[in-house]
Amino acid sequence: MPAPPLRILFAGTPGFAASHLERLIGSQHDILAVYTQPDRPAGRGRKLHASPVKEMAEQANLPVCQPASLKNEAAQQHLATFNADVMIVVAYGLILPQAVLDIPRLGCLNVHASLLPRWRGAAPIQRAIEAGDATTGITIMQMNAGLDTGEMLACVSCPISSQTTAGSLHDELALLGPPLLDDVLGDIGSHQRHSRPQDDEHANYASKILKPEAQIDWRHSASVLDHKVRAFNPFPVCYCELDGQRIRIWQARPLSSTTASQMPGTLLRAGKEGIVVSCGEGELAIEVLQLEGGKPLQAKQLLSAYQALFATGKQFALPAATAAK
Repeated sequence: MPAPPLRILFAGTPGFAASHLERLIGSQHDILAVYTQPDRPAGRGRKLHASPVKEMAEQANLPVCQPASLKNEAAQQHLATFNADVMIVVAYGLILPQAVLDIPRLGCLNVHASLLPRWRGAAPIQRAIEAGDATTGITIMQMNAGLDTGEMLACVSCPISSQTTAGSLHDELALLGPPLLDDVLGDIGSHQRHSRPQDDEHANYASKILKPEAQIDWRHSASVLDHKVRAFNPFPVCYCELDGQRIRIWQARPLSSTTASQMPGTLLRAGKEGIVVSCGEGELAIEVLQLEGGKPLQAKQLLSAYQALFATGKQFALPAATAAK
């Protein structure tokens, strides 16, 4: 016999969360209201923009709540009036205090883009690629007061290949999460009874991505830089400087050293394989890059017009903070 429909509150903000909300909208469950972060200014005009979750909720004529915080008593009392069975949280971006976690009859479930406890925190997709992980996935956990420390109800894995970027992995995980959530909600009692604790000894913190991290330090190995380029695509996009011009690197490929050792950052050659730069270990072939004021282009397209800029022997700048080391 199918499980009875659940009375659900949904909390999320970006597109990743919207894909899960879309699945719930098409399910048998009753979505009571949708929580999302307040509208934020964006674009050149800095006009207020609704989150992808808010846009989807409004299209489905669902009530939308946008409190700046859930820590105050008034917001908590309003949430309690919905009399929800469970609250589903996907990349919401606001902290849920214990008082909120205790309100729904079955508690709060979080859909997290990592095989917990591997990457807890704000940027599990990017940090998994940056670290060179071969596998990641989705974990659905019972939320507690800790940071992604709750007991695990279900998980599904996803490989990370040598071509995987943060953008492509985001899209893959956004497809894997909704059916897993469907499965958990279809027999939530059983999943909660058979939940598994996390092993804290294997936990890592996936800190928020900061733009300064995207600067290339050529003294790292080509493999490390390849991971970083893919982890920071499409945001914030890795960059370096050559002749005072900032160059954004969208796609690159590590190569084994085929030339005599050169100072890291030295431009070794430029041609069909890309713009090849010496690293602390190995070489990095830049395949897709973007000049200031331009758009991302294949290296071979740029070379026809910028041969002098990418002349052999020229030196890419090292980060100022480490250049004196």
